[in-house]
Amino acid sequence: MTLSALSHQAAAVEVLTDKPIDLPGLLASSHHEQAGAVVLFSGDVRNHNIGREVSYLEYEAHNELAEKSIRKILEDAKEKWPLNIAAAQHRLGKVAILESAVVVITASAHRSEAFVANRYIIDRIKHETPIWKCEYYTNGEYSWGNNCNCAEITGDPDKHLYSQ
Repeated sequence: MTLSALSHQAAAVEVLTDKPIDLPGLLASSHHEQAGAVVLFSGDVRNHNIGREVSYLEYEAHNELAEKSIRKILEDAKEKWPLNIAAAQHRLGKVAILESAVVVITASAHRSEAFVANRYIIDRIKHETPIWKCEYYTNGEYSWGNNCNCAEITGDPDKHLYSQ
């Protein structure tokens, strides 16, 4: 996948994948001659969540809608900030501890825009894109939920732990 082409045609980016995300490859292809800043966010699978030990995660999506949603979020970010590159890739299927579940890369002339746009993109993907996560715990139990677990923490499905 070549992300440097994203500034010219977003359709070339594979936003959903069932293969491990190639962080070095994505970063290497995310530089742009007009960008002085490249920000890479990697949402990695950790071994715990809300007091429970996690073995691995599994992601499912409504692929067509999820792809459309992520592409729209990337377009919106490019309209809000002067980005040379805005890219995202989300894993589907089983994702092991320490693997990347989602990656967002932004590049712009200055770091401020690259950082704020990156945060905007990941927050919207987590809260708007039709991707569902199943957490498998070390005790053999599992739990399906949305891509974010803000409601479990806040007690309110409309209250999120981020601000845009």
